[in-house]
Amino acid sequence: MKFRNLVLGSLFAAAMALVLSSCAGKLKPLDARQVTVDPQPLVLQGGQVPATIRVTFPAKWFNKNAEVRITPVLKFANGEVWGTTYNFQGEKVRGNATSVPYSNPKTVTLNSNFRYKPEMAKSDLVLIFSARINGKEVTLPEVKIGEGVIATEALASAEFVTPAIAPDAFQRIIKEKYDADIHFLIQQANVRSSELNSKEVREWKGIVESADITPNQNVDVEIQAYASPDGGRELNEKLSAQRERNTSSQIKRDLDRAKVDVPMSAHYTAQDWEGFQQLVEQSDIQDKELILSVLSMYQDPETREREIKNISSVFSQLADEILPKLRRSRLIANIEIIGKSDEEIATLSKNNPGKLNVEELLYSATLTDNVAEKRRIYNQAIVQFPNDARAFSNLGALAYEEGNYSVANGYFERAAKIQYLPEVKMNQGLIEMINGNNQEFETLIGQVADVPELNGAIGLMQIQHGQYAEAARTLYDDATNNGVLAQILNRDYNRANELLNQIIKKDAITYYLQALIGARTSQTGVIVDGVRNAVRLNPSMAAKFLNDKEFARYATQSFFQSALK
Repeated sequence: MKFRNLVLGSLFAAAMALVLSSCAGKLKPLDARQVTVDPQPLVLQGGQVPATIRVTFPAKWFNKNAEVRITPVLKFANGEVWGTTYNFQGEKVRGNATSVPYSNPKTVTLNSNFRYKPEMAKSDLVLIFSARINGKEVTLPEVKIGEGVIATEALASAEFVTPAIAPDAFQRIIKEKYDADIHFLIQQANVRSSELNSKEVREWKGIVESADITPNQNVDVEIQAYASPDGGRELNEKLSAQRERNTSSQIKRDLDRAKVDVPMSAHYTAQDWEGFQQLVEQSDIQDKELILSVLSMYQDPETREREIKNISSVFSQLADEILPKLRRSRLIANIEIIGKSDEEIATLSKNNPGKLNVEELLYSATLTDNVAEKRRIYNQAIVQFPNDARAFSNLGALAYEEGNYSVANGYFERAAKIQYLPEVKMNQGLIEMINGNNQEFETLIGQVADVPELNGAIGLMQIQHGQYAEAARTLYDDATNNGVLAQILNRDYNRANELLNQIIKKDAITYYLQALIGARTSQTGVIVDGVRNAVRLNPSMAAKFLNDKEFARYATQSFFQSALK
């Protein structure tokens, strides 16, 4: 009897094993037609390659006792990047995975972001499976669901950002203003000799005389006469006008005696409330805030005067310390110092640079487009002015534009040791970007302001973050490869073409972008011209054209193949 039961038990176990094996067989390989990928091909955006994958499990596919792990993987030459793994389970499995019914179809969504690598341009997107039924491993083959990554964004580069030039502060005309005051006694308008012979007024007249005889200086004189706010409006009007006439006559006589003939203008102000407020603000008078509040509350001169006189505690101090300073004529000498002409500066820069100051010497570099001449000037500036960082920085900028990044970095480091310049900080950020240090690039660029070239770096940063509309606005007038690319990514092909045509020194990438505009706008002639010129300048671009999914629909056409040769 025991033997019989043992036999029956063995047969039952074998039967169960056969059933399980049969169930396992029901977990068949998934068909690629049951999977969709968006976008297809994949597209690089913001340094990532996002993929939205929808898998439809057909009815009676998902075994009730099955557990299935699905992982999207992007495979390329010598590498692969794994996406997010998703877990699914059959109806009878107790677990936390997403349940899939046996009898009805079910569509699930898998979202993954793959960190971009340049090799992904030629790649395969596959689904990899790990499955079990009742704990037993079941092998399911990987399923190819897509190929290739459009990496147009990756064409953006710090190589196409114009480095910052530390500017000179040269001014052709320097305007200077010198003034002096002639004071009057209360309710009087006569110019006292003590005032005319004061040190302040004598020095002022000497400045006017010197400017008049100096060949590269122009001078004119203004006289502004005032009355203090105390006293009636009518009285002050007459008083300030008389002070202006008397001062003008006296100053003109003095300048005539010195044989100085300069333009002169005169004005008067009946009640100098503006000067009164400034002097009160600068004083330590008791209750000055109360006086200032009266000035802000009342605009009518008579009301102001009455209210201030009512502040009896301070009016005597005002009368002693403030009001006498307002009974005056202000003498103003406006002097223009005319600098050297461009011709003079250029000649001295070549033949006698020692006669130029640092601003003139740096300015002379802006008068030539010859890179060798600019380099000579900046090296001369280093010799004459070794403690000025701008020449070092600008030599670095020249090296950067020539692609000599290590040399450029050396100059930027030397400049940074001398003094802080925002232009140096920006250029060091570009070097970090060239070296692949994106975070350091963004940190340094974030510390820069008020540099004309900064938009080029910001636009690059925006492209790399996938902010195409913002980058297109930032680089709207930037006639560089990055500027053209920003418009292409923002799908403004007209503006992209306008900027491209403004680029003077077109390189292989410039023509690649031209071909890209042609591909996106279905202009065969534009494609052909772009491809031919890009390959002419850089033969390795032929392989790039063939691997780029942007040109996939043209790759086998004869005109495209001919342009590649």
